[in-house]
Amino acid sequence: MSLTSVYIHIVFRTKLSVPALPLDCSEKLYEYIWGISRNLGVKLLRINGMEDHVHLFIHLPASVSVAEFVRTVKANSSRWLKHSGAFPNFVGWAAEYAAFSYAEKDKAVIINYVKNQREHHKRTSFSEEIENIFREFGAAEKIPYFWRD
Repeated sequence: MSLTSVYIHIVFRTKLSVPALPLDCSEKLYEYIWGISRNLGVKLLRINGMEDHVHLFIHLPASVSVAEFVRTVKANSSRWLKHSGAFPNFVGWAAEYAAFSYAEKDKAVIINYVKNQREHHKRTSFSEEIENIFREFGAAEKIPYFWRD
């Protein structure tokens, strides 16, 4: 039997970074994404975000690629958001996303990081956050791609 243990921190944002995900309605979105994840066999360890972006921390099975997972989550949640009535300013997700891999030993730290997004953003802007993560992974030159719509 093959074994994979792949932990991924995924970040994606709304098109044009419009603050279209009101925090008081975001739990509905997160529950919907939990369902998508479950249907794909992906273990969603933590989800949270702000009005203009979402963080997911997942344990990915060998049967699902990161690209397939993100494409499915973004496509299905986009349709749901547009028809739910609770997110009138949502026009879509930005074209790009970021995905970063972590080891089992990092699991608790990343779960806590995602859990505390709202506290984190009282001190750090979203653009600063993205810069910090990309630099941590040695990918600073790729930051402009993340902001493409």
